[in-house]
Amino acid sequence: MSKSPFKSNDFFKSACYFEASLVLVAIILGWVADINPFQNIYFSEAAITYGLIGTIPLFLMFLALEKIQGGSVVKIRELLLDTLGPGLHRYRWTDLFLLAAIAGIAEELLFRGVIQPWIEGAWGLTAGLVVSNVVFGLVHAVTPLYAVLAALVGFYLGLSLDYGGERNLLIPVIIHGFYDFLAFVALMRVYRSSLTASTKD
Repeated sequence: MSKSPFKSNDFFKSACYFEASLVLVAIILGWVADINPFQNIYFSEAAITYGLIGTIPLFLMFLALEKIQGGSVVKIRELLLDTLGPGLHRYRWTDLFLLAAIAGIAEELLFRGVIQPWIEGAWGLTAGLVVSNVVFGLVHAVTPLYAVLAALVGFYLGLSLDYGGERNLLIPVIIHGFYDFLAFVALMRVYRSSLTASTKD
Protein backbone atom coordinates (compact mmCIF):
# COMPACT_ATOMS: atom_id res chain seq x y z
CA MET A 1 0.00 0.00 0.00
CA SER A 2 1.27 3.47 -0.83
CA LYS A 3 1.94 6.00 1.87
CA SER A 4 -0.79 8.40 2.83
CA PRO A 5 -0.13 12.03 1.88
CA PHE A 6 -1.31 12.97 5.39
CA LYS A 7 0.76 12.72 8.56
CA SER A 8 -0.77 9.78 10.39
CA ASN A 9 -0.18 11.33 13.82
CA ASP A 10 -2.15 14.45 12.89
CA PHE A 11 -4.86 12.96 10.70
CA PHE A 12 -7.47 12.13 13.35
CA LYS A 13 -7.34 15.51 15.08
CA SER A 14 -7.16 17.37 11.77
CA ALA A 15 -10.17 15.47 10.44
CA CYS A 16 -12.17 16.21 13.61
CA TYR A 17 -11.26 19.91 13.51
CA PHE A 18 -12.02 20.21 9.80
CA GLU A 19 -15.41 18.53 10.09
CA ALA A 20 -16.28 20.57 13.19
CA SER A 21 -15.36 23.78 11.35
CA LEU A 22 -18.20 23.04 8.90
CA VAL A 23 -20.63 23.79 11.74
CA LEU A 24 -19.25 27.34 11.78
CA VAL A 25 -19.56 27.50 7.98
CA ALA A 26 -23.19 26.37 8.30
CA ILE A 27 -23.91 29.04 10.91
CA ILE A 28 -22.30 31.82 8.82
CA LEU A 29 -23.99 30.68 5.60
CA GLY A 30 -27.26 30.32 7.49
CA TRP A 31 -26.89 33.89 8.75
CA VAL A 32 -26.38 35.09 5.16
CA ALA A 33 -29.41 33.09 3.96
CA ASP A 34 -31.50 33.90 7.05
CA ILE A 35 -31.78 30.19 7.86
CA ASN A 36 -31.20 28.64 11.28
CA PRO A 37 -29.28 25.37 10.58
CA PHE A 38 -30.63 23.87 13.82
CA GLN A 39 -34.30 24.76 13.34
CA ASN A 40 -35.42 21.39 11.97
CA ILE A 41 -33.72 19.10 14.49
CA TYR A 42 -36.28 17.28 16.63
CA PHE A 43 -35.44 14.39 18.94
CA SER A 44 -37.95 11.57 18.71
CA GLU A 45 -37.97 7.79 18.80
CA ALA A 46 -39.35 7.74 15.26
CA ALA A 47 -36.50 9.87 13.89
CA ILE A 48 -33.89 7.70 15.59
CA THR A 49 -35.56 4.55 14.26
CA TYR A 50 -35.81 5.96 10.73
CA GLY A 51 -32.17 7.02 10.93
CA LEU A 52 -30.88 3.63 12.05
CA ILE A 53 -32.98 1.71 9.54
CA GLY A 54 -32.10 4.21 6.83
CA THR A 55 -28.42 3.39 7.29
CA ILE A 56 -28.92 -0.21 6.15
CA PRO A 57 -29.29 0.44 2.37
CA LEU A 58 -26.19 2.64 2.31
CA PHE A 59 -24.08 0.11 4.18
CA LEU A 60 -25.31 -2.71 1.95
CA MET A 61 -24.20 -0.59 -1.01
CA PHE A 62 -20.81 -0.16 0.66
CA LEU A 63 -20.46 -3.91 1.17
CA ALA A 64 -21.49 -4.57 -2.44
CA LEU A 65 -18.86 -2.13 -3.71
CA GLU A 66 -16.28 -3.93 -1.58
CA LYS A 67 -16.90 -7.06 -3.67
CA ILE A 68 -16.59 -5.32 -7.05
CA GLN A 69 -13.22 -5.66 -8.74
CA GLY A 70 -13.75 -3.06 -11.49
CA GLY A 71 -10.95 -0.54 -12.02
CA SER A 72 -12.71 2.64 -10.83
CA VAL A 73 -14.17 0.98 -7.74
CA VAL A 74 -10.82 -0.59 -6.82
CA LYS A 75 -9.19 2.83 -7.21
CA ILE A 76 -11.65 4.35 -4.74
CA ARG A 77 -11.13 1.51 -2.26
CA GLU A 78 -7.33 1.84 -2.45
CA LEU A 79 -7.54 5.61 -2.14
CA LEU A 80 -9.70 5.36 0.99
CA LEU A 81 -7.42 2.76 2.54
CA ASP A 82 -4.28 4.75 1.72
CA THR A 83 -5.78 7.99 3.02
CA LEU A 84 -7.66 6.78 6.10
CA GLY A 85 -5.73 3.66 7.05
CA PRO A 86 -2.44 5.15 8.27
CA GLY A 87 -4.21 7.91 10.17
CA LEU A 88 -6.99 5.93 11.82
CA HIS A 89 -5.95 2.30 12.28
CA ARG A 90 -4.46 2.86 15.74
CA TYR A 91 -7.65 4.38 17.08
CA ARG A 92 -10.41 2.57 18.95
CA TRP A 93 -13.97 2.21 17.74
CA THR A 94 -15.05 4.94 20.16
CA ASP A 95 -12.70 7.38 18.42
CA LEU A 96 -14.02 6.36 15.01
CA PHE A 97 -17.56 6.85 16.33
CA LEU A 98 -16.65 10.36 17.51
CA LEU A 99 -15.20 11.32 14.11
CA ALA A 100 -18.22 9.85 12.29
CA ALA A 101 -20.63 11.69 14.60
CA ILE A 102 -18.87 15.02 14.05
CA ALA A 103 -18.91 14.46 10.28
CA GLY A 104 -22.57 13.48 10.27
CA ILE A 105 -23.66 16.48 12.32
CA ALA A 106 -21.46 19.07 10.61
CA GLU A 107 -22.03 18.03 6.99
CA GLU A 108 -25.77 17.64 7.46
CA LEU A 109 -26.10 21.03 9.15
CA LEU A 110 -24.35 22.57 6.15
CA PHE A 111 -25.86 20.67 3.23
CA ARG A 112 -29.31 19.61 4.44
CA GLY A 113 -29.70 22.26 7.14
CA VAL A 114 -28.74 25.31 5.08
CA ILE A 115 -27.88 24.74 1.42
CA GLN A 116 -30.84 22.52 0.49
CA PRO A 117 -33.55 24.73 2.09
CA TRP A 118 -31.83 27.87 0.77
CA ILE A 119 -32.04 26.62 -2.81
CA GLU A 120 -35.57 25.29 -2.18
CA GLY A 121 -36.65 28.76 -1.13
CA ALA A 122 -35.33 30.25 -4.35
CA TRP A 123 -36.02 27.57 -6.97
CA GLY A 124 -38.31 24.95 -5.42
CA LEU A 125 -38.07 21.56 -3.72
CA THR A 126 -36.69 19.59 -6.67
CA ALA A 127 -33.98 22.14 -7.45
CA GLY A 128 -33.02 22.25 -3.77
CA LEU A 129 -32.64 18.50 -3.63
CA VAL A 130 -30.73 18.19 -6.91
CA VAL A 131 -28.45 21.24 -6.76
CA SER A 132 -27.45 20.83 -3.10
CA ASN A 133 -26.41 17.25 -3.74
CA VAL A 134 -24.53 18.02 -6.93
CA VAL A 135 -22.52 20.38 -4.73
CA PHE A 136 -22.23 17.63 -2.10
CA GLY A 137 -20.85 15.28 -4.75
CA LEU A 138 -18.39 17.87 -6.06
CA VAL A 139 -16.88 18.58 -2.63
CA HIS A 140 -16.32 14.83 -2.25
CA ALA A 141 -14.81 14.50 -5.73
CA VAL A 142 -11.65 12.55 -4.92
CA THR A 143 -12.40 10.63 -8.14
CA PRO A 144 -15.16 11.17 -10.74
CA LEU A 145 -16.97 7.96 -9.70
CA TYR A 146 -16.69 8.86 -6.02
CA ALA A 147 -18.27 12.25 -6.78
CA VAL A 148 -21.22 10.52 -8.47
CA LEU A 149 -21.62 8.05 -5.60
CA ALA A 150 -21.42 10.87 -3.03
CA ALA A 151 -24.06 12.85 -4.93
CA LEU A 152 -26.37 9.81 -4.95
CA VAL A 153 -25.81 9.32 -1.21
CA GLY A 154 -26.53 13.02 -0.70
CA PHE A 155 -29.73 12.69 -2.72
CA TYR A 156 -30.77 9.80 -0.46
CA LEU A 157 -29.98 11.87 2.64
CA GLY A 158 -31.91 14.81 1.22
CA LEU A 159 -34.97 12.64 0.67
CA SER A 160 -34.68 11.24 4.21
CA LEU A 161 -34.98 14.78 5.55
CA ASP A 162 -38.74 14.68 4.99
CA TYR A 163 -39.32 11.00 5.70
CA GLY A 164 -42.39 10.42 7.82
CA GLY A 165 -44.08 13.61 6.60
CA GLU A 166 -42.28 16.06 8.88
CA ARG A 167 -38.92 17.65 8.11
CA ASN A 168 -36.38 16.47 10.66
CA LEU A 169 -32.65 16.95 10.17
CA LEU A 170 -31.96 14.37 12.86
CA ILE A 171 -32.79 11.56 10.40
CA PRO A 172 -30.03 12.33 7.84
CA VAL A 173 -27.63 13.19 10.68
CA ILE A 174 -28.06 9.68 12.14
CA ILE A 175 -27.89 7.97 8.73
CA HIS A 176 -24.77 9.91 7.72
CA GLY A 177 -22.96 9.51 11.02
CA PHE A 178 -23.80 5.83 11.57
CA TYR A 179 -22.94 4.96 7.96
CA ASP A 180 -19.57 6.71 8.26
CA PHE A 181 -18.88 4.84 11.50
CA LEU A 182 -19.66 1.44 9.96
CA ALA A 183 -17.57 2.30 6.88
CA PHE A 184 -14.64 3.41 9.07
CA VAL A 185 -14.77 0.18 11.08
CA ALA A 186 -14.94 -1.96 7.92
CA LEU A 187 -12.07 -0.10 6.25
CA MET A 188 -9.91 -0.30 9.36
CA ARG A 189 -10.45 -4.08 9.56
CA VAL A 190 -9.23 -4.44 5.98
CA TYR A 191 -6.27 -2.12 6.58
CA ARG A 192 -5.22 -3.88 9.79
CA SER A 193 -5.48 -7.25 8.03
CA SER A 194 -3.20 -5.97 5.28
CA LEU A 195 -0.66 -4.85 7.89
CA THR A 196 -0.77 -8.27 9.57
CA ALA A 197 -0.34 -10.01 6.24
CA SER A 198 2.62 -7.80 5.27
CA THR A 199 4.44 -8.55 8.56
CA LYS A 200 4.06 -12.28 7.94
CA ASP A 201 5.58 -12.07 4.44
